[in-house]
Amino acid sequence: MPRVTVTTPVLAEIARPKRVVPQAELPPVEPVLLADLSLLEARAFNAAIPFSAAPNPAARPFLLTGTPEDRGRAIDCLAAATWYEAGDDTVGQRAVAQVVLNRMRHPAFPKSVCGVVFQGEERRTGCQFTFTCDGAMRRTPSPAAWARAQGIARDALTGAVYAKVGHSTHYHTDWVVPYWSASLDKVAEVNTHLFFRWTGWWGTPPAFRRGYAGTEPVIAKMARLSPFHAGAADAAGSDPALMLDPATIPESAIPKPIAVGGDSFHVALDPSLGADAFAALAIRTCGERPYCKFLGWTDPAKVPPAGATLTPAQLESMSFSYLRDKTQGFGKALWNCAEFKRPSPIQCMRRVPIDPTARLPLVPRVVATPVPDRAVPDGLTGVRRKGEVIAPPSVLISPAPTPTPAAK
Repeated sequence: MPRVTVTTPVLAEIARPKRVVPQAELPPVEPVLLADLSLLEARAFNAAIPFSAAPNPAARPFLLTGTPEDRGRAIDCLAAATWYEAGDDTVGQRAVAQVVLNRMRHPAFPKSVCGVVFQGEERRTGCQFTFTCDGAMRRTPSPAAWARAQGIARDALTGAVYAKVGHSTHYHTDWVVPYWSASLDKVAEVNTHLFFRWTGWWGTPPAFRRGYAGTEPVIAKMARLSPFHAGAADAAGSDPALMLDPATIPESAIPKPIAVGGDSFHVALDPSLGADAFAALAIRTCGERPYCKFLGWTDPAKVPPAGATLTPAQLESMSFSYLRDKTQGFGKALWNCAEFKRPSPIQCMRRVPIDPTARLPLVPRVVATPVPDRAVPDGLTGVRRKGEVIAPPSVLISPAPTPTPAAK
């Protein structure tokens, strides 16, 4: 490699070590933001970072538990991570699989295999594994390549350990430099990938003691690859790899929603956008909110004002709804299929005949303690939160039953 001196203005920032997070404080999981360096500059910078001289013990073997369906979901999520991240490279795939399992055992990350792999996948940028949010899943591995990736995933989930990467929780290729790299210990190199663990106590074996959830969320983006995920319906209600990218919605087409609260919106929808764009519009409106309810009407006259009670007629005329609750691993869009034809009935609101002239009072339902203030199944779009006021069951427009998402 030719000799390169990194002189870009970002050098001082990426080379500045971050503080070591004390044991009493959980380390933050930072999004993957890359420094503005050329390929040669990035490789020169990475080569100049020494490997940690501290011990690099192998991780403990992991043995997968759960129902056959949960095991199938875990194997296929892990296989997807290994193939999309490392290609059809056995050594690279084993290294990626080990990082996923290391994360799952670390309290800073979700405690399921699919939860780790698809963490942040609802965002266009900022996902933890870039293939889950950059459109890479439009590519499909060959049957032979997929079978090999599944075999590596199955081995990793039944006790195989890739010792070289130790307790690494992060990695990147040697031609990019994430901003978090200076705050971690570089411990291994596998082909063109560099592997890192947290500095201090959070990178030592005692930090990796959290138990496995035992259940796996159903991931809609996996539906084309895995029969165990085929019933999923997330934000798009279908295969999100084919869903409209929220970033493609022009700014001029975004309506001004009526904010009902910090995380609930009533929106007048423009039918000319097309029904497929409603989910992308909802995701863009909700932004990074962990909980968000987006209710839309194509008839502006039916949109309730802020603070108003939803009438049965307004519920009946609703055109689209989207609900996200990250604490439950839940995200789903539903359409009024009397207004918009959809490819699958699981995307349709379930309609209940009502008297359009009736106006029923809202009935508060409060979850008794000690249930935490988080979403539980019920209500207009599949979940409600503690103390939230919802309409009586006789007038609800609720989704078809879906698998209970795994707690994270």
